Amino acid sequence: MAKRERVVRMSVEQPLWRALTGYRVLTMVYAVLLFAFGRDRYERPWIAVAFLAVMCVWTLATLPKVANAASCTKRFLGADLTVALVGILLTPLADAHAQSIEGPTLPSIWTAGAVLAYAIKGGWRWAGAASSLVAVANIVERGHPSRDTLHNVLLVWVASIAIGYVVEVARASERTLARALEIEAATRERERLARDIHDSVLQVLAMVQRRGTALGGEAADLGRMAGEQEVALRTLVAGGLIRPSLVSEDESEGAVVRVVEEDEEHDEGPVDLRLLLAPRAGAKVTLSEPGAPVLLAPPAARELVAAVGAALDNVRVHAGSGAQAWILVEDWPDEVIVTVRDDGPGIPEGRLAQAEGEGRMGVALSIRGRLRDLGGTAELISVPGQGTEVELKVPRGKAGHGR
Repeated sequence: MAKRERVVRMSVEQPLWRALTGYRVLTMVYAVLLFAFGRDRYERPWIAVAFLAVMCVWTLATLPKVANAASCTKRFLGADLTVALVGILLTPLADAHAQSIEGPTLPSIWTAGAVLAYAIKGGWRWAGAASSLVAVANIVERGHPSRDTLHNVLLVWVASIAIGYVVEVARASERTLARALEIEAATRERERLARDIHDSVLQVLAMVQRRGTALGGEAADLGRMAGEQEVALRTLVAGGLIRPSLVSEDESEGAVVRVVEEDEEHDEGPVDLRLLLAPRAGAKVTLSEPGAPVLLAPPAARELVAAVGAALDNVRVHAGSGAQAWILVEDWPDEVIVTVRDDGPGIPEGRLAQAEGEGRMGVALSIRGRLRDLGGTAELISVPGQGTEVELKVPRGKAGHGR
């Protein structure tokens, strides 16, 4: 099946940039309305009009700059904060009574937008530096640090630093989540490869080892080398390689995860599970199936048939060449159940756990791993001397049936 790699960029702060864009526009309108309703108290209204005109043009022209972290450069941040500081310091020139009356500055709360941009872009340290400059400008504009001035300054300072800290925590969580998702994806891919390798290469190597040991002579040496290669291959499959997660050059753009997906665009509609299981039947394997088609999505059907094949391989290897096996297919409204039963000697208690400890993951990966990926379950029941039964269940909702 074809594979395709999908790159996912995770950025939890993008909604903050959209909110900042709206905040700047709304506060721009608010500052203009404050002047319009209070213009009678300005001794030099032309100064206020000139600044507000510049502020409006600047705000509207730079909206793309606050659309995301990549566009919001350091140069823009410096220029934006400069506009805000100039507006604060021009307030006494436009309103001679501004220092004696606790009124709004020319940019009013529009100034907070410039500080918040620093917080979202650079975190709490940048926010602290920008809000400190705004605090100094407000104190200079008032001429003396009144209670209301200190209250407003402290509010902007605390709010901006808090938002900057939250952004930094969000970025760290983002990178951690990206790493976890990539590890999960790599683990699932490694398990899939391990299943395929177990169904082919590892079983061949194990057979060569057993037959070579039984024949003796040069065949025994060949069997010994096959055994060594089997152990090395199991170790490689169990360890695997996990690529480090990616982080964009500008960390504020978010973490990047690469996900390998199966491309199913060439798969046709649902397939009949009975047709895929039919080749498994033979002199030693009896297949019992419903009279109607058992429809499953192609990926689910393939994995289920592969799990049945792994169970039959275990019968041949562990139950002996004379063992008889039966496959029973049950088609229920909410799930498909396939049962594989044999009349072999059964599995001694604790043998499966011992096999997993030795790196032999046939049941854990080739059977249970496949069903887990489908959202189903694999139950193994074995009584010494009475054979083994493997029950494979795939929920309809997970299997993507075609009914």
